[in-house]
Amino acid sequence: MRLDRLLAGQGTQTRKEVRELIRKGRVTVNGQPEKAADRQVEPLTDVIEVDGVPLRVREHVYLMLHKPQGVVSATEDRHQPTVVDLVPPELRRKNLFPAGRLDKDTEGFVLITDDGAFAHRILAPKNKLPKRYTAVLDHRLDPAVIGEFEKGVDIGGGDHTLPAELTILENGENPRVSVIICEGMYHQIKRMFERFGYRVIYLKREQIGGLPLDPALPKGACRELTDEELHRLEEKEGEDAQ
Repeated sequence: MRLDRLLAGQGTQTRKEVRELIRKGRVTVNGQPEKAADRQVEPLTDVIEVDGVPLRVREHVYLMLHKPQGVVSATEDRHQPTVVDLVPPELRRKNLFPAGRLDKDTEGFVLITDDGAFAHRILAPKNKLPKRYTAVLDHRLDPAVIGEFEKGVDIGGGDHTLPAELTILENGENPRVSVIICEGMYHQIKRMFERFGYRVIYLKREQIGGLPLDPALPKGACRELTDEELHRLEEKEGEDAQ
């Protein structure tokens, strides 16, 4: 592969900007400065460095973001910060997008990637990938609602959810509950509770598939997923999911 094409494909810089780095001698191949942008390199065997930092060649990138409230799940927005805006420069590359959305006022795990096929597998309703949320409600929960969630809920607008798992974690004036769903209709969890007279006052996505949000990841921060975590992300059985 051409050196300039390889470098441009690994980050946010254009081919023109990459060529300038090469021209200035800031790129080395196997320890030697390389000033030919059309130099053919072997991505998996040649050691390529930019400003002394080894290039980790990846076809795609997969990021776990701990989304805070007040951030929209979009690639760009003229008026509000987006989840992609939170990706630090060292992890950015072209065509990043959130694989699935969280409401502006919802916190938690958002997967950001540039792999459309992978995102489709995660999001496709037919795959029924579970996702687990923690919610806080505005008043004490009637345990009978658990059975209603298990049957699926008519949330209006012609939408009827698949069966969902509702667990009461703490009941009281503002009960805290866990909800596992396998789809992602618009405002789904909020609408499910509204059907029975409850208002969700706090919502956080805790887990996608078999992969929970890293408890050590601060709000607003993101990191790359490991290969093992990528595998767990697509697990369905025996896991707590959104």
